[in-house]
Parts: sequence; structure tokens; C-alpha cells
Amino acid sequence: MKTNNPLNIYRKTATTTASPGELVLMLFDGALRFMTAAEIGFQEENFARRNEQIHNNILRAQAIITELQATLNMEVGGEFSENLYRLYDFMQNQLSQANREKNIDKIKVVVGFVQDIREAWAQMLLQTATEQATVSVESGLGAKC
Repeated sequence: MKTNNPLNIYRKTATTTASPGELVLMLFDGALRFMTAAEIGFQEENFARRNEQIHNNILRAQAIITELQATLNMEVGGEFSENLYRLYDFMQNQLSQANREKNIDKIKVVVGFVQDIREAWAQMLLQTATEQATVSVESGLGAKC
């Protein structure tokens, strides 16, 4: 049964206990994982399995990019959110073309963008956590002095 699979239990626990920022990071990781699986599909010799693996994994990556796009706060993010929204549109278009044409290069373009955004997001989370820890330590020291 799927619910007793340790990996599924871990994933469910990870997603239910993660902060919103960590969930976004997980989405980037998922998109990268599915695009990598699609790229691996190009090595499949059986035509039907090859197309199925590429197609299904591209669709999964596109679903994640759609979710990332839907979670953008356009009111607060302003021009940055608008630019990111357009970048996600570009990625969707590239993945659609990659799927139609079975073109690995278009997947690689999107992988590059997602990796860059993921790294920036991870760095932002790390910096925020460090700043919060510093404030907590300073608050604690101020109270004891």
C-alpha cells in the first residue's frame, strides 16, 4: 500500500512541516527532477516508452511551473513578479515545444533558468534564516544584560 511506503511518509511529513519558502524550494526541486527524467527519456531506445517518458515528465514539470506562477503575489511583488510571471510563461512555451518536437535542447534551457532561480531562492531562505537567528540571539543577549 502506498501510504506505508517510507518514502511517501517522508514526503508527506516534509511537505506538511515545511515553511512556505521551503515548499517553493521543493517545487523547484521537483521541476528539476522531472525535467532530468525527461532528458533521460531521450536515451530510451523503445520509441513508445521514449515518447511516454519524455511527455509525462515534461507535463509534470509544466504542472509545477504553473503552480509556481499561480503563487506569485502580483500586488506585492510588482515589476519583479510581472517579470517572473513572463519568465514562467517562456519556460512553459519552451517545454511545450520540447514536448511537441522532442527537443532536449529546449528542456536544457528551462533547466538552466530553474536552477538559477532555485539557487537564488535557496540563498534568500538561508540569508533570511541567518538574519532571524541573529535577531533572536541579539534579543536574547539584550534581555540578559
